[in-house]
Amino acid sequence: MYILASQKNGTLYVGVTNDLVCRIFEHREDLIDGFTKKYCVHTLVYFESTDDVNVAIKREKNLKAWKREWKIRMIESSNPGWRDLYFDIESSGSLPAQG
Repeated sequence: MYILASQKNGTLYVGVTNDLVCRIFEHREDLIDGFTKKYCVHTLVYFESTDDVNVAIKREKNLKAWKREWKIRMIESSNPGWRDLYFDIESSGSLPAQG
């Protein structure tokens, strides 16, 4: 499960994938038509990993139902500067424990 932002406190997008590096690259390069391309939402600001796809999908659905302020608090609790975490995962070629 991951959250992208257009900028600090900007437009947010919650998604789920089994290959975070590839999926974020697709968003960043606008290879996927849709919300993130239309609203320039390219910055990976939060992610969680799990080996259970059902857990990931449930978490994504729960977060999509959250109020915006709750999502912002969650992002800022682990990433207060809204730093782009893509470069951390892209350079390592694998996922760190959590964003």
